[in-house]
Amino acid sequence: MPIQQSPELQTDHAARQPLILVEDDFQQFSPQRWTIEAQHPDTQVSAAHGQLLIDSAEGVTVWLSQPLSGAYQIEFSRQVLVDGGRHDRLSDLNIFWAAHDPQNAQLFTRSGALAEYDNLDLYYVGMGGNDNSTTRFRRYDGHGERLLLGEYTDAAHLLEANRTYRVRIRVDGLGTGLWVDDELFFHARHHGVPRGGYFGFRTVTSRQAIGDFRVTRVPDA
Repeated sequence: MPIQQSPELQTDHAARQPLILVEDDFQQFSPQRWTIEAQHPDTQVSAAHGQLLIDSAEGVTVWLSQPLSGAYQIEFSRQVLVDGGRHDRLSDLNIFWAAHDPQNAQLFTRSGALAEYDNLDLYYVGMGGNDNSTTRFRRYDGHGERLLLGEYTDAAHLLEANRTYRVRIRVDGLGTGLWVDDELFFHARHHGVPRGGYFGFRTVTSRQAIGDFRVTRVPDA
């Protein structure tokens, strides 16, 4: 005879399951899900066998095409590949999130050059930027100011070639944080859940592989 769960137990079990907002197994590239802004025509973005592959000749941003609102968590794995490829360079495992354009409801209007994003409102981490000499956390205020909120220059917070990093970003009513391999790298406080915005993978002249992408709902605080 099958065991019947009480309504309370059923509700409690359901409450423990994360609500998945977005998930991509990267078996193929979806132009409906992802929007590419690439500075150079030689840049290639593709997906196969569980990985999003970015082979960038210059600056490129690969945006998640749908905005994210409320409190959420973004998780993915990411590698900077260095083994003789034409654009291989150990630098710029970079991320935009909570991005919106105060002057334009349409965000995707840029060429992929970094300076063109200066007037956005967003959070930005550049891990291993400047030829793998800095890891920086910035808040772009939507008026051209790129406020530096945190910085590392030690080897432990810079990049290792071909290492798979597990990255997690959380946005809720108390602030936003970025963890790398379960270590909190950066955190910034804000008041209330920020307005909806976009997430993007960002890099400059490098080859990178991304996998296990998932966005889930989290409590507001």
